[in-house]
Amino acid sequence: MTHLLPPFAAGFALSAALIVAIGAQNLFVLRQGLRGEHVGALVLFFGLSDALLIAAGVGGVGGVGAFLSAAPQLTTILALGGAAFLAWYGIAALRRTASPGAVSVGAAGALSLGRAVATGAAFTFLNPHVYLDTVLLMGTAGSAQPEALRPAFVLGAASASFAWFAALGYGARLLQPVFTRPAAWRVLDACVGIVMLSLAASLAAGALLR
Repeated sequence: MTHLLPPFAAGFALSAALIVAIGAQNLFVLRQGLRGEHVGALVLFFGLSDALLIAAGVGGVGGVGAFLSAAPQLTTILALGGAAFLAWYGIAALRRTASPGAVSVGAAGALSLGRAVATGAAFTFLNPHVYLDTVLLMGTAGSAQPEALRPAFVLGAASASFAWFAALGYGARLLQPVFTRPAAWRVLDACVGIVMLSLAASLAAGALLR
């Protein structure tokens, strides 16, 4: 059993290092955690999505890389679609900063479970960086492990993803006293809007200049 610990730890450490960076998924989970909306479902969805993508990369990173290389148009379309979605979400966040009725935990306009999961799916599968981190980078690192140890690597990487999203979503409740003030929500939404628009611009520029 102890021989499984090094690949598990390697997967956990690499996944944790990649996922902690500020990104669209993290900000979405944080906001939903502050509102107390569908946190468990989103943690499960994001964790399972990462696990499946990492497992796909570890199991066949060469095939995935070859497919992406052979279909640059698909990568461009994916990037532009992701950029459009991020820009829409970023503009919506900035608009909330000027709307007094949309800046409290109990405000109207809460997302339904289906819409929350659909939004999470868009943040995940319309973002080429997700594939770069999970399928290609994690897949390359995992496939370098001996075949018998690869499941432990995937389990470690998936564990880091679940742990992070759970900590972010449920830990956000500790900040709820701060977010009883509308000004705090305006600051958060302003940050979300700026990050989303920056990510959108980066995706679009990368796709058009490729």
